[in-house]
Amino acid sequence: MGILDSLENSPEFKSALGQLGSAVLPAVLSELFGNGGQGGLTAIVAKLQQAGLGDQVKSWIGSGANLPITADQLHQVLGNDTVRQLAAKYNIPVDQISEILAKQIPTAVDHASPDGKLPHTA
Repeated sequence: MGILDSLENSPEFKSALGQLGSAVLPAVLSELFGNGGQGGLTAIVAKLQQAGLGDQVKSWIGSGANLPITADQLHQVLGNDTVRQLAAKYNIPVDQISEILAKQIPTAVDHASPDGKLPHTA
């Protein structure tokens, strides 16, 4: 089962789907977590850690509650160009895509690391 498969069953994902539509959010997440310009989930996790969000990332990988990140924090980590490109490509307002992704990335990392480690292929 892939990261996106496990996310589709989470309440957070279903809530986000209600806002963006069932076809758009999986495509956005797939592009972001795939091995495209951002380098995949592992690369995004590394960027978040380098940006001073290591405590949040640890909470997602470990057991227990996931600490949140804000849309602004995520926007800074991904970069303005990346966020604008994703928003334009999928016709989603920039502030909305940042907010949704800020909620989905912790869930994605949590689902990708059930044994407390990210898979090497993430």
